[in-house]
Amino acid sequence: QVQLVESGGGLVQAGGSLRLSCAVSGRTFSSYAMGWFRQAPGKEREFVASIRKSGSSTYYADSVKGRFTISRDNAKITVYLQMNNLKSEDTAVYYCAAGRYYYTSSSSSWDYWGQGTQVTVSS
Repeated sequence: QVQLVESGGGLVQAGGSLRLSCAVSGRTFSSYAMGWFRQAPGKEREFVASIRKSGSSTYYADSVKGRFTISRDNAKITVYLQMNNLKSEDTAVYYCAAGRYYYTSSSSSWDYWGQGTQVTVSS
């Protein structure tokens, strides 16, 4: 079993930055690809970014490419999402996920989920 706990959400003005963290406990962190998804009110959960088990490759949704950066620290058993130049449409609950493969944007392909952290961008 894997437990994921997100932190770092909050309220920020458009154009600002936030860094989300996801602390992982349970089975070996380096055995899992890690990803971030988000869900805005009234919308389906959507893929944001993911990273390979080793951290050597990343994958981004077009909507965040060039603004968001996913990274992982296997020693600290934590995955991060650095979000820059935030826009009002980035407002959502952000979820951390763990799974076997990083190169998938389908939420059904991910095995474990955190409880989410709210990000609100004011315009």
